[in-house]
Amino acid sequence: MKHIGAHVSTSGGVENAPVNAAAIQANAFALFTKNQRQWFSAPLSEKSIASFKKKTEEIHVDPAYILPHDSYLINLGHPETEGLEKSRAAFLDEMQRCEQLGLTLLNFHPGSHLKKISVDDCLARIAESINITLDKTKGVCAVIENTAGQGSNVGNRFEEIAKIISMVDDKSRVGVCIDTCHTFAAGYDLRTAEACESTFAELDKVVGLSYLRAMHINDSMKPLGSKVDRHNSIGKGEIGIECFKWIMQQDMFNDIPLILETPDESIWAEEIALLRGFEAEK
Repeated sequence: MKHIGAHVSTSGGVENAPVNAAAIQANAFALFTKNQRQWFSAPLSEKSIASFKKKTEEIHVDPAYILPHDSYLINLGHPETEGLEKSRAAFLDEMQRCEQLGLTLLNFHPGSHLKKISVDDCLARIAESINITLDKTKGVCAVIENTAGQGSNVGNRFEEIAKIISMVDDKSRVGVCIDTCHTFAAGYDLRTAEACESTFAELDKVVGLSYLRAMHINDSMKPLGSKVDRHNSIGKGEIGIECFKWIMQQDMFNDIPLILETPDESIWAEEIALLRGFEAEK
């Protein structure tokens, strides 16, 4: 079974995310557990935590299909001590918020070398950051999102993700989120069923599909290999509709959160219905 949703708003409190997910007929969703553009936020209140759990139960979404995303400010591969320590503290806070909410996944962008250290050194710092955080928490999987390859960001090549995972001590608590737009922008073709099969076969060979914990389902405004992260609505971009039909009809994508981050939230319910229609055609 496919679990499809979107990255919904938490305006007014995290407890509003399940309400917003239900409004678009989602059976999965993503959210920020704090302001994603600030280093520090007030702790979650017991009232908000209890309300979030109650409302999630009411809409019948299992925590396994909820994909919180950490702050965009965090850089677990930061080349400078101050920035690295700040990022690690913020990442730990994000993990602890997931623990409080009873969630089992935390999606994050791996990091950036900022052209100050080598790619390998950056990847090692990211793995060390994950290890430090996992040692201080329990029950939450660190889910590495592949990137488009913009600027000095790492994680656009499957080999870089595999290298991070190879250095994580507890491999039961590390996974991967594949973003279709990022994958395409990084140079992996997804425009046909054959291209999708080839790309995911490479992912399996290099990283291992056993590490796939979630997906972001987005079309791309920019062409193959552009290294530009610009999402588009399903079937309206450079990837095209065949990719999304293929994904919805593959068992390998069952029982993980499939999350829309497409730009027009007014049609999220329509996009979810479209994707479910593709699944029904199998």
